[in-house]
Amino acid sequence: MVHLYLAEGFEETEALGTADVLRRGGIEVCLVSVGDGLLVRGSHGIGVMADALFDAAEAEASEMMIFPGGLPGTVNLGEHEGLMNVMESRVRAGKAVAAICAAPSLLGRRHLLEGRKATCYPGFDEYLLGATYTGNYAEVDGNLITGKGPGAVFDFALAIVEHLKGAAVAAEVKGGMLLA
Repeated sequence: MVHLYLAEGFEETEALGTADVLRRGGIEVCLVSVGDGLLVRGSHGIGVMADALFDAAEAEASEMMIFPGGLPGTVNLGEHEGLMNVMESRVRAGKAVAAICAAPSLLGRRHLLEGRKATCYPGFDEYLLGATYTGNYAEVDGNLITGKGPGAVFDFALAIVEHLKGAAVAAEVKGGMLLA
């Protein structure tokens, strides 16, 4: 199971599009709220019911942590110290973490991208401390996957599917969604 974290102001396309693609690839996705309740509002006012609250989700046990961008969602994720501590310890232990749009800045600000390739929403690259910014729609560097923004959600999500399930499953999902 992977955990996809939602904070007030998350980018809806990045969260829901990613979750949808992953589920099409046979990956169990748990939407985790880092707020006080399960209902989380996105940056465009769309309310999404999360599956679990952070304290009950056992973040350390997830196969991958996924962070959608959006504002103020990314800021709100970054202010959740428990979440950031788990993210940091997982990256340092070589476990998988994925972030898209503004969210790769969460990794960069904690110096977790040093010597890595990464991408993000234009303008947030200044926060990718120590990384080589590629500008690609999706970038995979070992255990880290980063995505550029809302228009890159399919490339980002398919990179996650490939990382977790292999190229054949990713190609099958891509074809089934007419993305070929």
